[in-house]
Amino acid sequence: MPPRLSPRSCTPSRSIFHSLRSHRRTLIPAPSPNDGPLLTRRSDRALPELPSSRKVWLRTLPVFLCIITVSTLAIFNYQKASSSIVNATLYALRTSEAGKRELGENVYFRDKFPWIWGEMNQLHGRIDISFGVKGTKGRGVMRFKSVRKTRMGFFETQEWSLEMEDGRKLQLLNEVRDDPFKNTALQAQS
Repeated sequence: MPPRLSPRSCTPSRSIFHSLRSHRRTLIPAPSPNDGPLLTRRSDRALPELPSSRKVWLRTLPVFLCIITVSTLAIFNYQKASSSIVNATLYALRTSEAGKRELGENVYFRDKFPWIWGEMNQLHGRIDISFGVKGTKGRGVMRFKSVRKTRMGFFETQEWSLEMEDGRKLQLLNEVRDDPFKNTALQAQS
């Protein structure tokens, strides 16, 4: 039978703790730029100094804000360019006699990425937009302005014009035909 140990014999002596303390590893500094290659890496070494995060923020914040601003403007412009109002005005310009005469066939946006200038606020009844158009014969800027005077009323077109590159301004509403944007079927029911 193995000898029985007393509770005092299970506790380590002070000399063991003392020897562990004397063999404790000290922290070593991180290597400096001129120290040469680091062949071994101890896990208890001192961490390198981090660059100030304030400097990084001050350098990257303006770039971030510019990217966010440009992205937001591009998103809102895309929303305007793909709206039914812009599509309807382009279609009406394509079928307009004055538009065909001045611009020719294949009337579409002038630029590859069209920029729609102005306000398009259907909720409050204000539409005032302009954008570049081109055809096989010429180029110009089309302007469309329409307002809704009452909350449940219809939009009334106030201006629909085409300004050519040479400075001539054509009023497209003064043609022989009626306003192409007037909803006569709904007005006849009222």
